[in-house]
Amino acid sequence: MSKTDPGRFFEDFRLGQVIVHATPRTVTAGDVALYTALYGPRFPLFSSDVFARDCGLETAPVDPLVAFHVVFGKTVPDISLNAVANLGYAEGRFLAPVHPGDTLSARSEVIGLKENSNGKTGVVYVRTTGTNQRGVAVLSYVRWVMVKKRDPAAVVEGQSVPDLAAAVAAADLTPPPGLDFKRYDFAHAGAPHAFEDYEIGEKIDHVDGMAVEEAEAQMATRLWQNTAKVHFNQFERAKDPSGRRLVYGGVVISTAKALSFNGLQNAGLILAINGGRHVSPYFAGGTVFAWSQVLDKADLGPGVGALRLRLVATVDRPCGDFPDKDEAGAYASGVILDFDHWAAVPKRHG
Repeated sequence: MSKTDPGRFFEDFRLGQVIVHATPRTVTAGDVALYTALYGPRFPLFSSDVFARDCGLETAPVDPLVAFHVVFGKTVPDISLNAVANLGYAEGRFLAPVHPGDTLSARSEVIGLKENSNGKTGVVYVRTTGTNQRGVAVLSYVRWVMVKKRDPAAVVEGQSVPDLAAAVAAADLTPPPGLDFKRYDFAHAGAPHAFEDYEIGEKIDHVDGMAVEEAEAQMATRLWQNTAKVHFNQFERAKDPSGRRLVYGGVVISTAKALSFNGLQNAGLILAINGGRHVSPYFAGGTVFAWSQVLDKADLGPGVGALRLRLVATVDRPCGDFPDKDEAGAYASGVILDFDHWAAVPKRHG
């Protein structure tokens, strides 16, 4: 019996299968510093302990996307080592804040399987939960990924596609305990825009662009111990029509989120991921741009509101004209990400 692990192929998954992922990972201040170096986010709640304390927290939590990437990386060797592409996300909830020093573990349940018509690949749906060292769930999300079959003739029993919610209900959002924006310092945050200043349907061009280089993309992927072959194995990728390694989709999400600071300076704290789609592959070197649309608003209590935001990222295409889907549902050229999420935002009154 081989001591090496080739990863799971589509026919190795079963509905209801529960997978405990290696390896627990302690989040450190070094992870936060490197995350900042790679993407340049400037959201104040994650940058300053003093700012965080003024918002009712003991210290600055890590950006929720740091926790997401750590947990996601744990799942790759078991779920998507043999992936063709990661396709989307749904029902993502950030359940508890993560701070440097917390140790995160992950487990996943297979909740859906659907073989593709070509007989060479299939889509695997998993619900992943990340927990800290106290056994407290810090996040949970569903993702689906296209995985190769080892044997095209293999029959996979019990196939079904899960029925997923279109969005996380505002009543199910879980702000960090103690969060209170009544003393929010808009000057130090970088913009005066509060919950009351955003309108449903409003679109915001984030203006700035950021290119991601090959070395940065690989470092960002290794940082989370993500081992997917499509990101690293150039020998195999040379056989693909593109001839290039794919950039991990989380790099695009974090880059676009960092760009969203210009216009959404006070909406950095992601509370939930309603849905997400990697519309097109992204290859290093292209410049990422982004725009957002306010889809909904919710009052979460004293000082705190939430915006439901659709974050759209493009490559080598500025977003002044808000590139989007056409009437037939086809995305405009250059769109690479469509990411629907809830974010906490301070209220000016109440």
